[in-house]
Amino acid sequence: MIHWTTWELLAATWFWDPSIFIGSAALLAIYWQWGRPRTRRQTIFFVSGVLVMVFALVSPLETLGDTYLFSAHMLQHLLLLLVTPPLLLLGLPQAAAQRIVAEPFFGLVERVLRRPYIAWPLGVITIWVWHIPALYNATLADEQIHILEHVLFMVTAVIFWWPILAPLPASRIPPLAVIPYLFAAAAASSVLGIILTFTPPGLYPAYVYPLDELGALPLIRDSWGLSPAADQQIGGLLMWVPGSLVYLSGIIFALARWYSAPEEDNFDPALAEIA
Repeated sequence: MIHWTTWELLAATWFWDPSIFIGSAALLAIYWQWGRPRTRRQTIFFVSGVLVMVFALVSPLETLGDTYLFSAHMLQHLLLLLVTPPLLLLGLPQAAAQRIVAEPFFGLVERVLRRPYIAWPLGVITIWVWHIPALYNATLADEQIHILEHVLFMVTAVIFWWPILAPLPASRIPPLAVIPYLFAAAAASSVLGIILTFTPPGLYPAYVYPLDELGALPLIRDSWGLSPAADQQIGGLLMWVPGSLVYLSGIIFALARWYSAPEEDNFDPALAEIA
């Protein structure tokens, strides 16, 4: 049996899947070609979003989260749900978005999905559904279901953040409407986090009795002190506190952008129609 140190384990558990790098490179290539004109700030945002996504999918969070630690899996999900999509949207130039929605099909889809009563449930309910034990445990047992989960997380998270961070002003909800939109999401995140924090361990059995092919369990249980109960509590707290804070930070961002905008831009009749 291998006697791991922390650094040895972290160095050995990167998930070098070529498809992730190929897909990310393709996304950057499309952005480079179609995302013109763009500012340096937008480029930094978009590239940062792609890098965060790659880190979440190939770092030890992937290997440890799949087998050993619910908390690692939760942190991975938060990066995919609450960090990557906002960065990608902040990096999307207005001209590129206009070209996309100018296509009749994509324009129709955008006008439907940007409505808060559609975007909000898609984003929030997707998170809740995938934490139902039967579905969550299925993602740990079947890699194809796991991939589907991540794809749905990313797609619905982009839809959720679009009414707030869309590069097209007409696609955004009024700034004051952002408050209940994101506050309700923070409340939903808190409730899920509280449930996960205070539910006895065993909700996801794979983390109680992990298949220890790497021989890393002694390090995790003894040196790191992460029992199944502590691991699930940390995962719940990550959803509860940092997850909620991201939504609340979004409120501050939206209000700051509204306050700093030119006075004549603070009201747009098209926005009122969305609300």
